[in-house]
Order: sequence, then C-alpha cells, then structure tokens
Amino acid sequence: MALMNKQVVLVRRPNGIPKRTDFNIIETVVPSLKEGEVLLKTKYFSLDPYMRPRMNSTKGSYIECFKLGVPLDGAAVCVVEESRHQKLKVGDIVLSEAGWQTYAVSSDRVSEGMSLNLGSLTKLSDEVKISYYLGVLGMPGLTAHYGLLDIGRPQAGETVVVAAATGPVGSMVGQLAKLKGCRVVGIAGGTEKCDYAMREFGFDACVDYKRKSFAKDLKKACPNKIDIYFENVGGSVFKTVLRFLNNFARVPVCGLITYYNDGSTLQEPGFNLASGYAKLQALWRMFFHFDQTPMVMSSILGKRLKFQGFIISDHFDQYASFLKESIPLIQSGKIKVKEDIVKGIENSPDAFIRLLQGKNFGKLLVEI
Repeated sequence: MALMNKQVVLVRRPNGIPKRTDFNIIETVVPSLKEGEVLLKTKYFSLDPYMRPRMNSTKGSYIECFKLGVPLDGAAVCVVEESRHQKLKVGDIVLSEAGWQTYAVSSDRVSEGMSLNLGSLTKLSDEVKISYYLGVLGMPGLTAHYGLLDIGRPQAGETVVVAAATGPVGSMVGQLAKLKGCRVVGIAGGTEKCDYAMREFGFDACVDYKRKSFAKDLKKACPNKIDIYFENVGGSVFKTVLRFLNNFARVPVCGLITYYNDGSTLQEPGFNLASGYAKLQALWRMFFHFDQTPMVMSSILGKRLKFQGFIISDHFDQYASFLKESIPLIQSGKIKVKEDIVKGIENSPDAFIRLLQGKNFGKLLVEI
C-alpha cells in the first residue's frame, strides 16, 4: 500500500486576513527513495508571521512568494523514516524546511555540527524538547539573541521595551535583557498575556496596547523612558513608543506584523497594486491619514536614534554559538518557554489565521 502525504497548499492569494478557503489539504503518494535521498516524517512545523507576505502575488518582502498549489514551506522538525543518505540514519532528528506536510523527501546536504544553512538539514540534539528548535532555539530565538545583543547592545540599568511580549521572539528578548540587568517592559494584547509576561518571564512591567490608556500606562512603566525598543509589530504601537525613546536609543527591527495583511503597505516603489482591495487601502491612507514621515525622521535626527533592520538568515553563522549559550539557560530554568501547540495538519490553516489576529499565546506550532 502506497504511503500517502498530506500537504497544505495555497489555492488563492488572500485579500487582507487569509480565509480558510484560501487553503486546501491534498494527498499525494510518497515516492520511492533514490540514492542520496532521505524520507522525513514531520513531527512539528512552525507557523510564523513572515509567511503572510509570502502569500501575496508580488514580492514585497525579503523572500520569494509562495506558489499556488504547491505545499507551503517553512521550518519543521522531522524524524528520519528511511534513508539512502550517507550522513543520516533512521531515527535521526533534523531541522528542515519541509513545511506544511506530513512527509518530505530530501536530498539536501547535512550541515556540519549544529550549524544552520539555507538548503541544508541540521541534525538536532535531543537534550531538550525537540519542538524548542522551532521557537526559543530556532529562528525566533536566534532573532531575539542577535537583534538584542548585537544591535541593541543592552547595558545594565537601561530600559528595554518589546512588543508581542509573550511571543517566541518577544519573550526571549525580555528574558535576555533581564539577564543583562535591564528593566524590561513588555507590550501585549490583554490582561492574561501581560500577567504571564511578568509572572513567568520575569518582566518588570507589561502594558496592554488594547487599552485606551496605553500611552499613559507605557509612560508610567518607563519612568526613565526607553533605551532599546525591539520592533516586531509597527503600527500604532510603534508611534506610541517613539514618543518615549531616549536620545541615542537603539531600535532593532525584525518584523512589522501590523502591516502583513495589507497587500499594498509593504509594496516596493513602482510595484503595481495586486487587487482592487489593495488600491482601496492605498486610497484610504492617502486621503484619511496624514504623512507621518516628517515626524518619524525628525525624531530619528533630533534624538540621534539608531534604527537597524535585519533578516536573521544573514546571521545563521551564529547558530551553533547561540545554541551553546542558550541550551544551558533553558535547562537551568533561566530562560522559560511558552508554546501554543495545535494538533493535526488539518487545523493548520485556522491556526495560522489565529496567529495573524494575535490570538496565539506563545510559539505557535503544529504537531503531527
């Protein structure tokens, strides 16, 4: 009997927040292995905000768009089911780009040691829970580590603010900043998340951006204003934070999730808008929202702010050293982890939609 592979594919380009009907689940036969290939069975795969811009028809991001009718790719932790690959044996656990499917056939090279390279498989240690390699020990954790320590360069006594405080990046940023002796203030949506950030992650304060008193609450939580703002959200949260940045504040920028469901905001100059919906969004901004660029640029100049965007794939060479430092912190309990695990590949489209609505609580994964 043929082994069947369940795969999630995109059947149409979403307008705004994706709908369940934008996705389909198909089944294909798993092919027989050729020499040099390996059969991977997915244990967990990651759902991440950066995947939303990839669903648009034009490249408004730093990574190629998803193709229609093709399984969605992304980070996954897999176990080797069958191998004709010299460097992998049955039972090995690997980090791959298998994405939203139950099986994958791969002929990718295997990275040496615990290094991370595009187009490669990385053999994983089982000394921690393997799902962690998609969150706190995966690209989100490395993003937090590099952005805070290499760009933010926190000093003891400084105030660090991070949005999406209970997410995989934000929670790691906050805990690392606490280890550096900083005052840490989180921003999250809702009392439950704010309380969790303080109780479990050790944040000094956490403010709810959904409250009308958000600006007042943030000011109160940051009596010495803000030295580092780790930017992963954008929108009204950013505009509020900007008011409270100190001179010479640093702003690492790793994401802009507020805009990801807007098909035109992130378009590069000269791109044609993809749909009538996107055109309406652009017209709305043109006529009903004044240009805030002068205000932002004036703040950058007057306060001598440092803004630096970064894409973590440019820094995969730091992965092995990141793991060496981070695994002991997790094992000792100095870094705590919050996961939001959804079981069953058939539930992944709805889980992804929930992520874009800010309804996840912790690192969102699909377990198969």
